Amino acid sequence: MTPRLERVRARLSEERLDALVLLNAENRRYVTGFTGSAGIAVVLPERSHLIVDFRYVEQAREEAPEFSPVRVSNLLEGLAAFLREAGARRVGFEAETVTVAQLRRLRELAADVELVPLQGLDRMRWRKDPQEIARISRAAQIAAAAFVEILPLVRPGVVERDLALELEYRMRRLGADGAAFDAIVASGPRSALPHGRASGRAIGPGDLVTVDWGAVVQGYHSDSTRTLVVGRASGEQRQLYRLVREAQEAALAGLRPGMTGKEADALARQRIAAAGYGDHFGHGLGHGVGLAVHEGPTLSPREEAVLEPEVVVTVEPGIYLPGWGGVRVEDLVVLREGGAEVFPGAPQELLEV
Repeated sequence: MTPRLERVRARLSEERLDALVLLNAENRRYVTGFTGSAGIAVVLPERSHLIVDFRYVEQAREEAPEFSPVRVSNLLEGLAAFLREAGARRVGFEAETVTVAQLRRLRELAADVELVPLQGLDRMRWRKDPQEIARISRAAQIAAAAFVEILPLVRPGVVERDLALELEYRMRRLGADGAAFDAIVASGPRSALPHGRASGRAIGPGDLVTVDWGAVVQGYHSDSTRTLVVGRASGEQRQLYRLVREAQEAALAGLRPGMTGKEADALARQRIAAAGYGDHFGHGLGHGVGLAVHEGPTLSPREEAVLEPEVVVTVEPGIYLPGWGGVRVEDLVVLREGGAEVFPGAPQELLEV
């Protein structure tokens, strides 16, 4: 039995459950190894199964050898029938994943089963093993190399959307399975939009350009942000960039296992607030990255969870001034006993292109 399956079985025992079902795609893949787009993992005290339709029976056998495939024509109906046949009376499910409609349907199909919502099952994915860290590192390397390749293309007149498309193409050509998310390319005043998706705007001389992008390698994501200037940077642009980089450097130097996400966030937030820009840093300092590009733990003013070794998080302070523009610099780190180890990334200095 794998350590991952052992952790699920431990939760089964803690909650006094007859079975635990996993519908979340990342949780399912993490525990089973199954990469198909549809399926439900069912873990019982002595055995485990993967409920799939005919498309995925052979794939389930190959990728999830510890989970016996159960072929069904409808996943929820098949799950209900399986639980009845297994004699499961108290069954846990992911509270954050199962929809109201799915829960209502399951209650109709399995009226004699007590369905128990469980919080935080995704926490088993927070700490990364060496293989996971290697995959994230490779994704970060590919993303950084692709970014360097497109820098000569950043010039006045280039459309944000075209630059984002070129970045995704370069990542795939360099070996990525795909983009981690739709790349953010936000120029000029649009760089003040923290999640300003690439638009039809043409980049202009003197613009700040924020690029937020990532690659996927064997299911694992990277996530980086760089802000550059088209042409010579103004004094205000340089000053704001320097402040953001100093805030990031303070966070990278202070991050340690054992602190809370709230304490980690404060490492950078205090520096930005002291300079008078606290109201312009409206998001958290970072978030976990792995099978999902946004997962726990978070580095934010509300995160009380304690950070553990081998957790992979982003460190991404930013300052956003509506109508003027914004600056964000983001890198991935893995927490070690001695502090934060930064993954490979693009150049961190202010780039003038």
